[in-house]
Amino acid sequence: MSEKKPIDEPTGTETTGHVWDGIRELNTPLPRWWLWLFYATIIWAVGYMVLYPSIPLLSQGTPGLLGYSSREALQDDLIRVSESRSELDSQIASASLPDIAANPTLADYARRSGASTFKLACVQCHGSGAAGSQELGYPNLNDDAWLWGGTLDDIYATITHGVRNETDADTRTSLMPAYGELGLLSSKQISEVADYVLSLSGKDHDAAAAAAGAPIFEAQCAACHGADGGGNPSLGAPRLNDAIWLYGGTHDAIVAQVTRPRMGVMPAWSPHFDDATRKKLAIYVHSLGGGQ
Repeated sequence: MSEKKPIDEPTGTETTGHVWDGIRELNTPLPRWWLWLFYATIIWAVGYMVLYPSIPLLSQGTPGLLGYSSREALQDDLIRVSESRSELDSQIASASLPDIAANPTLADYARRSGASTFKLACVQCHGSGAAGSQELGYPNLNDDAWLWGGTLDDIYATITHGVRNETDADTRTSLMPAYGELGLLSSKQISEVADYVLSLSGKDHDAAAAAAGAPIFEAQCAACHGADGGGNPSLGAPRLNDAIWLYGGTHDAIVAQVTRPRMGVMPAWSPHFDDATRKKLAIYVHSLGGGQ
């Protein structure tokens, strides 16, 4: 016969016999609803183990009576997404860039898909936020300064053919003479031209040196950069009268660029991406805020 446990006088509840620091533990039963819920979860777990993959074995898990596979489900989802995208990609491939931009459905899809492609192929140079790198000479794609033009068609052409790419006959190409390295201008003349260029963008400069550099700029630089320094996208000649600089806008940086120019390159993406992908990438880049 089991020993009868003491009864707690204030509550009238049987105790377990355990005592801690004079405090007795009551033998209070669990609520019935909680017990039935607990039993139900056990039954549900057993049923799940029988119907679905659940028990890991040496080479694979138990398949379950329903034959469900999360891998197959994922594959089906990927096929369904691919099929839905193929229709949109087909429409983009056959449409012009302005027509894509004017169609809300196509434009939204192009921006989203173009952003994924940008993260895959472009962030290594232009950065995850497309801000570029002045130190390395990678353009910022968020502003409105474009060496080769910022329209949808211009951006698409640059993506397709690249810049100074030897493998593409239609690549964007421009050259700037190394005025100092080739001895075309003296160090003094280059410094004066740098002060004149600084004056075009309203930056601090030596006024006397800038006045001396003005005729040199007109004779040597205006043919590409324009008399007012406004640049020429058809030649890939940058604007010099704004505050945006690819390689830096200090006096020393300008002197270095005139003395021995740095000229960047960009891959031609036509061998790697189909027409629809390049269009989507152009739509995305154009949407960053600086598109013309």
